[in-house]
Amino acid sequence: MREVVSQLVDTLQAGRPVAYCRLVETRGSTPQKAGALMLVYADGSQAGTLGGGCVEAEVKRRALAVLERGAAEVATFQLDSDYGWDDGLICGGRMGILIEPLRSGAAPDYYQQLFSLVERGKGFTEAIVFDREASGGVETAAYLFDEHDTPIVSLHADLAEIPEQVLSGLRPLATRPRPYTAHGVGYLTVQPRCRLVIVGGGHVGHAVGKLAAELEFDICVVDDRAEFTSAERFPFAETRVAGDMEQVLPALEITADTYCLIVTRGHHHDQRALYHLAQRGARYVGLIGSRRKIKLIFDDLIQEGVPADVLAGVYAPLGIDIGSQTVPEIAVSICAELVAHRNCNGRVPGRPAAVNVPGVECEQG
Repeated sequence: MREVVSQLVDTLQAGRPVAYCRLVETRGSTPQKAGALMLVYADGSQAGTLGGGCVEAEVKRRALAVLERGAAEVATFQLDSDYGWDDGLICGGRMGILIEPLRSGAAPDYYQQLFSLVERGKGFTEAIVFDREASGGVETAAYLFDEHDTPIVSLHADLAEIPEQVLSGLRPLATRPRPYTAHGVGYLTVQPRCRLVIVGGGHVGHAVGKLAAELEFDICVVDDRAEFTSAERFPFAETRVAGDMEQVLPALEITADTYCLIVTRGHHHDQRALYHLAQRGARYVGLIGSRRKIKLIFDDLIQEGVPADVLAGVYAPLGIDIGSQTVPEIAVSICAELVAHRNCNGRVPGRPAAVNVPGVECEQG
């Protein structure tokens, strides 16, 4: 989403016509879910995707027609024999897509605000009216609500007169709702981006960071060796911190949306990192290593005063069990765990059994 919205703003500023296609409603099984974006240019080129195949090709055809006539369209597709045979998409799902023609100066404030919200990474909700009768609003009207559910800007409608149907369907972003529809309105929720603190810039840390950045985690890498946190090694990291773990980690900002991953080069460094991170209120703390090593670290930290129930909440060993052997495979297993934890409210299917902590029952899974 970040790249598509950035390209949209650049396109409008350059005065280049574009059709902005937003997937506002899905029902049943579909190749993409509500919130997917695609830009279609007059020359037939595109950015983003709505899932490919026949549906995307038809959306592109309609988008070019929309650019010609200058009027928005809400297109509905049923994934049956009309749009499925060529691509194996006979799944009975339905997709509703708003196709809107934009030119230079077309509601620049709305799209600038959208871009600003995406860049801030705090999360927001975009409410888009696609059914005038059901919503009581103007079809194609859109409203942006910030992370506190406060309306900040509107498109094709007066922000001071948001229809009651639109407001009544708004779910608090703090409850982490997925995109949904209600009363003819598509609510495209974008959750706050999570920060991933990777302690250890070695092979595994680098591989995980590179993949996790593509999965929309904001990467912070920490290592006591400057060469393992360099911009050359971690160009995709938002933050790079080099220094003594005993000084750096206690000063590092950790919030309830922070993920912490401990993948240092040795037992001692792992133990010290876990000591400084386990009780900081992070959303997730994971530790790499064999079951024997993890048990030894847990035993030592309990002796140092770290509560056993805190250690029971540490994800160790790391990663979903896919039989990984190589560094790229290990990175895939770890990132799959991170994404599952983020998207499924802490539930991670396929995890290996957690290491037992004396007197505490682990409930990871």
